[in-house]
Amino acid sequence: MATELSYSKAFSRLQEIQTQIESNQSDVDELSGLLKEAAALLKTCKDKLFTVNEETKKILEDIE
Repeated sequence: MATELSYSKAFSRLQEIQTQIESNQSDVDELSGLLKEAAALLKTCKDKLFTVNEETKKILEDIE
């Protein structure tokens, strides 16, 4: 089973991928794999942000 990345690690890896693509450090053969990895990382970050948002809403509702 794969270890789930923290938000900060996923975001950091996204930045690495972005830099690699923007600096033309990857060839066409690698590009598809990088984009697939970036899409998965984006989903991880989005899911974590959504979870934190929902938890924050619940906490705020509980203290009102």
